[in-house]
Amino acid sequence: MTGIGKQAKILEVNDVARCLAEIRGRRYPERNEVMFLLSLRQGLRACEIAKITWSMVTRPDGTLDDVIHLRNRATKKKVGGRILPLHRQTKDALVHLKSSLPPSTQPEDPILASQRGGFLKPRAVMMFFIRLYKDLGLEGCSSHSGRRTFATRAVRSIKDAGGTIRDVQLLLGHKSLESTAVYIEQDSDAQRAVMELI
Repeated sequence: MTGIGKQAKILEVNDVARCLAEIRGRRYPERNEVMFLLSLRQGLRACEIAKITWSMVTRPDGTLDDVIHLRNRATKKKVGGRILPLHRQTKDALVHLKSSLPPSTQPEDPILASQRGGFLKPRAVMMFFIRLYKDLGLEGCSSHSGRRTFATRAVRSIKDAGGTIRDVQLLLGHKSLESTAVYIEQDSDAQRAVMELI
């Protein structure tokens, strides 16, 4: 239990390393590493991960862009389209995945194709994370763990980048700061330290 009510556990650095090692040893490692990083490094929801296409991450000439153009059709309730800078680790994984695909891959094809070549269902994305975390014994983790980890790390780093929590809200696609606050892991040590600075 963290914060108010039961929330998905955030991932520690060693948890991330274990997840990536596990993914690389399983079937579809290129695809599944991108799926994991879209959650952890980009803060995407399972429904957004399931609906993202190559056209959202590539330029007109087919090369990888530096941003994700997440369109409304890929977001929760079809609202909340946004532009997200691509984390370098996500971009590297996308380059690797793209190089493994046939040249016939089209811009509107899913980045994370199912075995039959179509879009993954959001539930399949959620189940991927549930199984991964269960197999690694990461209790309390769910498909929201990557997104919560992203939110928590972003809030802790945003001041150093010259931004505010409002920027994190926009990256997450939340309508309100209250929604963003729910995702952020509390840190009692930081709370004590800030009292010394006031």
